[in-house]
Amino acid sequence: MTLIEYGFLSLVFVLVVALVMGAVSLLAPSAAQTRLRGLALGPAAASSGGPRWTRWVAAVTRQIGKLSTPQEGFEKSSLRLRFMHAGLRDASAPAAFFGLKSLLTIALPLLGYVMLAGAGPQVRGNTLLAIMLLLATLGYYGPNLVLAHLVSRRQREIFESFPDALDLMTVCVKAGLGTEAALTRVAEDMQLKSPVLSEEMRTVNLELRAGADRERALRNLAVRTGVDEVDGFVSMISQAERFGTSIAASLRVHADMLRTRRRQRAEEAAAKIALKLLFPLIFFIFPSLLLVLLGPAMIQVYRVLLPTLGASS
Repeated sequence: MTLIEYGFLSLVFVLVVALVMGAVSLLAPSAAQTRLRGLALGPAAASSGGPRWTRWVAAVTRQIGKLSTPQEGFEKSSLRLRFMHAGLRDASAPAAFFGLKSLLTIALPLLGYVMLAGAGPQVRGNTLLAIMLLLATLGYYGPNLVLAHLVSRRQREIFESFPDALDLMTVCVKAGLGTEAALTRVAEDMQLKSPVLSEEMRTVNLELRAGADRERALRNLAVRTGVDEVDGFVSMISQAERFGTSIAASLRVHADMLRTRRRQRAEEAAAKIALKLLFPLIFFIFPSLLLVLLGPAMIQVYRVLLPTLGASS
């Protein structure tokens, strides 16, 4: 590949990047629009930066995103539940997700080809094809890995903060508040410690104000979070109301059980440290120690013993 062709490809890439950045600047909402949206959706939505970037990404990649959209539609696909677990509830989030998948699947191999083409004739044929296929695979499955990381991080935060929320709810119920009032108070108090759990509880309160029955609103909470401990809490509340048992006592027992489970998970993670350190020790630390300790001895053997053996023979 000549220098002129390489410069032409680089110029094309720069122009494409400039066009994308220009479209981003035109589609980005103004400060007044962001403020109005924050007043309409509340402080949690106003502080979230997700809907802002998902909207312009969805607008830029709307057509190309159809290449990776499921045939049965997003509403019927398994990804819809994972988006709920990740907390991505903006209407433009699915379009931005599938648009990024399609764009990265096409752009990463092209960018890799442009970079490898200037490396000379060393990378050609099957090697170049394998690298481009690897980059395309990374671009297609990379957003899935990012989504899985967001789901795992959000569920972990809910799991670690849920026992404290149950303790606060137990105190509120013992003080004479109802279940709805206790949820509202806990949502306010958990705002600083866990904004994610506070937002979920606010959503439950909004569903209750909209006329949904308590069991259905709590079931929706379990579905949105995807955490087994929250599902157990919902079942416990439903059974306590059905059989007439004390909700405060049930909450205290469930909070103790969740705290024990959280401690067991921490102990399990601590017990795995020795196994995780085994591979770095074997492949990185031990060879370095052997080189430092046995290196001088091997040099002395090479300088003294080998000439002596050669002279005696």
